[in-house]
Amino acid sequence: MATTIITPDDLAQLKRELLEEFRALLAETHPPPKPWLKSSEVQQLLQVSASTLQTLRLNGTLPFSKLGGAIYYAYQDIERILSENKSDHLANDEHHEAT
Repeated sequence: MATTIITPDDLAQLKRELLEEFRALLAETHPPPKPWLKSSEVQQLLQVSASTLQTLRLNGTLPFSKLGGAIYYAYQDIERILSENKSDHLANDEHHEAT
């Protein structure tokens, strides 16, 4: 059986190739979000009904822009609102046990 010697340059080349492949896979799996989403896209993203989305819009929870008859939501606003309203699962469990 032949012996193959791996040099530091070989390892560096392998690292570069793996990183390129990982980046390509990530780009395929998670394309960058569109900056503005239509109502139907937000409903699908958040898994809410049209009436729930309207409520979020009317009570000021979810900012929006209206152009003609179409309503658009900034993806950044949706991410921000989700982050601001994120709850700690452990804290919720302890609260429910205490009550």
